[in-house]
Amino acid sequence: MSHTSSDSVVLNDPKVVNGWAMFDWANSAYALVITTAIFPGYFNGVTDKEFSLFGIEMTNTALFSYSISFAYLIIAAMLPLLSGIADYGGKKMTFMKRFTYLGSISCMMLFFFTGMNNLWIGLAGFILAVIGFAGGQVFYNSYLPIIASEDQLDKVSAKGFSYGYVGSVILLIVNLLMISFPSVFGLDFLVKNFPHLFGESATALAARLSFVMVGAWWMGFAQIPFNRLPKQAAVGKVDNLLSKGYAELKKVFQKVKKETHTKRFLTAFFCYSAGVQTAIFLASTFATDVLGFSTNELIIVVLILQIVAIGGAYLFASLSGKFGNKRILILILSIWIVVCLSGYLVQDKTMFYAVAGGVGLVMGGVQSLSRSTYAKFIPEGSDDTASYFSFYDVLEKSAIVIGTFVFGFIDQILGGMRNSMLALAVFFIIGIIILSTVKIGRKIE
Repeated sequence: MSHTSSDSVVLNDPKVVNGWAMFDWANSAYALVITTAIFPGYFNGVTDKEFSLFGIEMTNTALFSYSISFAYLIIAAMLPLLSGIADYGGKKMTFMKRFTYLGSISCMMLFFFTGMNNLWIGLAGFILAVIGFAGGQVFYNSYLPIIASEDQLDKVSAKGFSYGYVGSVILLIVNLLMISFPSVFGLDFLVKNFPHLFGESATALAARLSFVMVGAWWMGFAQIPFNRLPKQAAVGKVDNLLSKGYAELKKVFQKVKKETHTKRFLTAFFCYSAGVQTAIFLASTFATDVLGFSTNELIIVVLILQIVAIGGAYLFASLSGKFGNKRILILILSIWIVVCLSGYLVQDKTMFYAVAGGVGLVMGGVQSLSRSTYAKFIPEGSDDTASYFSFYDVLEKSAIVIGTFVFGFIDQILGGMRNSMLALAVFFIIGIIILSTVKIGRKIE
């Protein structure tokens, strides 16, 4: 085994790698329950279909899309500064913890969101949870090239996503049981005897309790990576960490600017991420609004999606070892195009189950393989891994801003989400075109 130059960490240590992957186990509960399975349907159910906000007429689905755009606009502006500070000031773990606690507490806050009368609680809680999730993710990602050797990056990255899928599915099954059988959990008794505290719907109470459980799950299991990941020493003392953060970012930008194929990969990544992340965030809203899926039906769809995604992450990691990251990424993006076209054409729930299976197959593969591919562009032994990954994450977050805004804008202007699904295919087509120009070499293969 070898060591990193920055932290003298033994590479590929199973305890450290598994501990790192447990962060995905912890925060993926948010990604599944809050952004995909339960909260979107709950949000649509307790808000008016059309209303005026700040004098602007909009639909609840468009508002949900815009709230994602706003959250990622904030995080995209923050992360370059924070990651630079983390690299220089030895605060990688500090920021990882702070964002985790912000996100998990914000999920718990959603318990108090019950409808249009306290819409601000739902929007604030959701936006802050998004920021907490996205903020912690950049520091989590930056540990990957520190704990794993280059030949193990694909495998370790896939392990993280797989842990996330398994952990989040376990919690989602518990949530499904609560929503399907509220009386078994005593929720009927609570709403009957204490309606002023718990509301008048046992099903809605089950959903709100799910948000609390996500926060507790996220915060609790995150303690494992917090204890196992290597401690980072400060590079040196500096009077103004804010200016140092920008200086670190500028330094990495100058390095990336000189690498033609790194720039091309990041440009392609930006384009197809706009499609990937928007589809993941808004697929549930599409299912409930366009196809009339109930919460229980939607959870079952998401469970299928997650189970398929576990195999997909490992499948494409294995294929990348045989055929190269670039070829497999192009294959994955081609499948995404088919998924978008199918979403535009889907007319019934049965067909949507097939579309969801397609999303699951490529969802984990594109995220895992993109992360590990980018890690191979980072100079071996670099002390600037968080700053390098800030480029990656800021591009991804900025892509989400563009993708979700376009999705919401088309929904609002044209009055339907089918056209929005069709527009997402354009992002994947552009991504394939640019990715095809990236030189295939040792760094990518």
